[in-house]
Amino acid sequence: MMMIMGVALWFFPRPEKEDKLYKPGLILATYYVMTVSTSVRFLCQILSAFIIISDLLKLLLVISSVGQFLGMILFFISMWGRIRSVGSHLRESKGERF
Repeated sequence: MMMIMGVALWFFPRPEKEDKLYKPGLILATYYVMTVSTSVRFLCQILSAFIIISDLLKLLLVISSVGQFLGMILFFISMWGRIRSVGSHLRESKGERF
């Protein structure tokens, strides 16, 4: 998932710094949430394969999975400002209607 997120960051152009939708802190928070959640989930799944599954391990696994889901939602929120149609504003300025 993080590779897909990285490609999307590269693929969609960054908005201008004056744009109200440009929030680099949100992208950074998304990265940290996804990295920590994925790392904790990985460790929990490795530990559950080699030791008896405890309630704490199950709880950490659920929390890290929810963290990954919230990280994806944060990513889509932060990317929404970058998704813009390329030529529609030019066609609209010429009077074309859709």
